[in-house]
Amino acid sequence: MSSETRLKITGMTCGHCVAHTKKALEAVPGVIEAEVTLEPGGALVKGDADVSALIAAVKEAGYEASVDG
Repeated sequence: MSSETRLKITGMTCGHCVAHTKKALEAVPGVIEAEVTLEPGGALVKGDADVSALIAAVKEAGYEASVDG
C-alpha cells in the first residue's frame, strides 16, 4: 500500500533545481513517484518511503525540506 507525503522545500530557484530534487527523491527506496514544484516550493511524494529519508535526500541535493501539513 502506498501513501502520499507532502514536503515543503526551500532553496530551489529554477527548473534545474526542480529536476535535481525530483531525481533525488525518486532515488529514495520506496518512492514510486515524486512531483516537485518550484512555486510554492514543495513536493508530493507517492510511495512508502521513510519521511526522514526523503528529507535527507532533499538536504543532500542542496535544499531544505520539512513535512508540509
